[in-house]
Amino acid sequence: MARHPRPDLPGIPQHVIQRGNNRLPCFLGDRDRHRYLTVLAQALPRFGCHLHAYVLMSNHVHLLVTPPESGALSRLMQTFSRNYVGLFNGRHGRTGMLWEGRYKACLVDSDHYLLACMRYIELNPVRAWMVERPDDHAWSSFRSNAHGHHDPLLTPHDTYQALGSDPAARQTAYRQLFEDALTETLVADIRAHLKQQRAFGGDPFKAWVEARTGRFSGVRPAGRPVRPRDCSGNCP
Repeated sequence: MARHPRPDLPGIPQHVIQRGNNRLPCFLGDRDRHRYLTVLAQALPRFGCHLHAYVLMSNHVHLLVTPPESGALSRLMQTFSRNYVGLFNGRHGRTGMLWEGRYKACLVDSDHYLLACMRYIELNPVRAWMVERPDDHAWSSFRSNAHGHHDPLLTPHDTYQALGSDPAARQTAYRQLFEDALTETLVADIRAHLKQQRAFGGDPFKAWVEARTGRFSGVRPAGRPVRPRDCSGNCP
């Protein structure tokens, strides 16, 4: 069955998830995590992509990336993922695949949609009961976005920049967003859009994406579509 192309528009942030093959770990220690981020840092400027948020879990990774042109994100992911696999396999004496097929990605609207996506990403370790607070997880962008810790991987998005007139004000406003937990409905909505690789945003954004891509951008209900009944006979 032919694979549908991912929606990919220049200058539009994309929420990316990359999973370990068979949900197995893609990091076996902090050295692996360091290598992953190092390889990513080397690839980002090569393809002109801007990283706004990330989290490294045990068997998957979330990234929020804005590509400068169509195809840039795909080239970024292919290049640095392949390089990391080579380093990982060489270090651990293994061969074969590390990642579970293609990464998944969905377009993200600006304003509160992008900020919700950032919170979703950085709260992953809390939802997974790995830590009590996002500050406690060293392998995410939270400490930089919320506290100003230097992270050379990150480029602030305009939506984040608009949170305040200076870095301290932006960090304070960003931390305040985490005082309210993400609702279960919003978490499920983000997951559904990412799983189906649909545009996560308001109706005007979805209509704009559909006009640009020629593809339906909404989330379809789970399960097979129900076929309409032929009532030309003796339907009740």
